[in-house]
Amino acid sequence: MEQYHKTILIKNAQIVNEGKIFSGDLLVKNGRIEKISPSISVDYTVIEINAEGKYLLPGAIDDQVHFREPGLTHKATIFSEARAAVAGGVTTFMEMPNTVPNTLTQELLEDKYEIARKTSLANYSFFMGGSNDNLSEILKTNPQNVCGIKLFMGSSTGNMLVDNPKTLEAVFSQSPMLIATHCEDENTIKANAEIYRQKYADAVPFSAHPEIRNEEACLLSSSLAVSLAKKYNTRLHVLHISTQEELALFDHTKPLSEKRITAEACVHHLWFDKADYQTLGSQIKCNPAIKEAHHKKAILEALLADKIDVIATDHAPHTWEEKQGNYWKAPSGLPLVQHSFNIMLEFYKQRKISLEKIVEKMSHSVATCFQIQERGYLREGYWADLVIVDLDKTTRVSKENLHYQCGWSPLEGQTFHSRILHTLVSGNLVYSDGVFDETSRGKRILFERDL
Repeated sequence: MEQYHKTILIKNAQIVNEGKIFSGDLLVKNGRIEKISPSISVDYTVIEINAEGKYLLPGAIDDQVHFREPGLTHKATIFSEARAAVAGGVTTFMEMPNTVPNTLTQELLEDKYEIARKTSLANYSFFMGGSNDNLSEILKTNPQNVCGIKLFMGSSTGNMLVDNPKTLEAVFSQSPMLIATHCEDENTIKANAEIYRQKYADAVPFSAHPEIRNEEACLLSSSLAVSLAKKYNTRLHVLHISTQEELALFDHTKPLSEKRITAEACVHHLWFDKADYQTLGSQIKCNPAIKEAHHKKAILEALLADKIDVIATDHAPHTWEEKQGNYWKAPSGLPLVQHSFNIMLEFYKQRKISLEKIVEKMSHSVATCFQIQERGYLREGYWADLVIVDLDKTTRVSKENLHYQCGWSPLEGQTFHSRILHTLVSGNLVYSDGVFDETSRGKRILFERDL
């Protein structure tokens, strides 16, 4: 789709970028950041946004979402969830392969890119999936235009468990690309599940989820992934760290650009804890599980100390009807991509994290971690992926203002002390004061990788 890029001038913003906050203007032209300066004036027609008293940030890059298309479109579509993403200031997403069919061949991978090209309001990339028997397809993946390889080293929604030791050795030793892992030990989970099945049958309380998918399951699997990565010098990215115990696996002494092993935290493991199962039950059932409160405190501290490198959502919508099943039937996953910025900005309001650190973990570091080309920073010449936020207005989450196709959120009733005002994706103003421009489309992101 050929797109006409309007010229946009953002005036009087508090610009948050690369560890600094400063007042200034930003000019967007031909989809890119043309100029950043204390004051910009032009002698031609532009769309002008007065951002006085507001904050201008790079758009968030969410490196872990499940948008359910193809095959599970009764839950969500790339269009619906990308729309929700841009309403939340997320300008780029990386989507997971446990769709139907699973993304296990290059042809199926390109099918998803084609859907996104036609329908996504946000920029996009898709992970190539790994299974116990598709190594040849994995090794065909192009590192310059695909974000990475995804391995489920623990079963989750959709059966893509990779548990064959020979397969794991082969992928870690042969793949030149970043490998992102879901780490939970399957044998530990099965043993724990049997104990609870014997005790409760079908009446297992949702509060047992962090005991069934416990700290030991996470640590065993993460430790295996890290040991394989160290053995073969693999570029490993461990997703959704949920326990204090796992933090010892990660290094904070090297610059991110030099790390071969990196880690991600998700907003729900920072926001919720085990006590919330009492009121939310299946709504916060996810894998890995939300656990005791001391874990979320430790994860936030690890983010601040750079043991954990990026913040994501693991956005994973299911229908409300599906979530009404008992413990064994209710699927794992929760929709979050529309409010990840709001959650982190609430922590800023609580003086737990700085604006500069939020931008680092949601934008800069994701771009560095994945070696994304010309995104994730406010730099002249880079693509204009931008969000303007108002920290003096509130956002109350309700069904009426949710953009997820599933129509519900575990955050309903929550009032955040921030509001996403405008979102620009590759220079297009796709969201402005609650109104979407659905005529533009995001772009396939590219990567600068020396292999």
